[in-house]
Amino acid sequence: MSKTATLLCELIALPSVNPAFLPPGDAWAGEQRVADFVAVTAARAGLEIEFQKVLPGRVNLIARLQPRGRATKRILLAPHLDTVPVADESQFVPYKKGDRLYGRGACDTKGSVAAMLSAVIKLAHSKQRPRETEIIFAGLVDEENAQAGSRALARSHLKADLAIVGEPTNDQIVTAHKGNIWFQLDTHGKSAHGSRPELGRNAVHAMARIVDLLETEYAASLRQRRRHPLLGYATINVGTIRGGTQPNIVPDSCAITVDRRTLPGETEAGVKREIQSLLARKKLRATFSMARQAPCSSMETNTRLPLVRQFLRSIGQQKPVGVNYFCDAAILAEGGTPSVVFGPGDIAQAHTVDEWISLRSLERATNMLVRFLSLQP
Repeated sequence: MSKTATLLCELIALPSVNPAFLPPGDAWAGEQRVADFVAVTAARAGLEIEFQKVLPGRVNLIARLQPRGRATKRILLAPHLDTVPVADESQFVPYKKGDRLYGRGACDTKGSVAAMLSAVIKLAHSKQRPRETEIIFAGLVDEENAQAGSRALARSHLKADLAIVGEPTNDQIVTAHKGNIWFQLDTHGKSAHGSRPELGRNAVHAMARIVDLLETEYAASLRQRRRHPLLGYATINVGTIRGGTQPNIVPDSCAITVDRRTLPGETEAGVKREIQSLLARKKLRATFSMARQAPCSSMETNTRLPLVRQFLRSIGQQKPVGVNYFCDAAILAEGGTPSVVFGPGDIAQAHTVDEWISLRSLERATNMLVRFLSLQP
């Protein structure tokens, strides 16, 4: 296997499951093992290392490749270090089968970590090391939960002329992604004995009408709006429902949680007003609350920006693409750094039990990054 593939195997073997998904003190939790390993690997190549505290016991790893002269430009490579949980510990044992390398995080996003770090190290050892452009590798924590790593980086002094956020994009440059808002609706009724339902007020029945409204009329109205050229239409999905205690009691409460994917220009406040107005028009009562404290905005980066144009040309991509999922790119963009999404692997493999990445895609992404970074002055 190549050096990049070997590096990826080493990364997969280091558990870095997001602690939000595990019991306190779980041995597989946290990104520190990966951050320390990447720091040592980068330092050996001559990169300057810095740890940025984000949460207790969790840090962003910052590795800088300084230019040969005075820095006038900065490019940020930003994959995340955390993964979703595993079914069992065998997913931390990487194995190769044909062109595929299997293991937790192989494509989401330790493949991007390996490709981006390898590209920077190759540049550090080559004669094409930029004279005026600082290259920064930022391994971020907590992307799979609340994006605390990218939020901390966006709040810091570290801004760049372009951020390339690592996600499995099949080695294509993504300039737009949807945003995500999770909200909760609660209906309230009156409990009564199941043998006398007329004495109560069924909160589940009230919620059923709301669910039907959201999944039919409201969903259809989203599809009737202007279609975004890269992202298509905004969507809504009722993901969970909880109500009642047992069959012979009229339920006095019911709650649903809803996933609303947003397009550029849509806001959390606007979506809230939209939902509340719709319920009022239909004379349906429910209380609205946010189901997560940190919604992720949609993103659309101007393809005419010089570095974005150059990146597209350098890999031979004619047109940018968009994706339905959200990631750290929007957060960095809101913090003042124009961002695109790029990395090896296919998002269809992310979070699966048998997660894998194409080794050809891994090598191609590494070479594409080296080619682009080598063009910098």
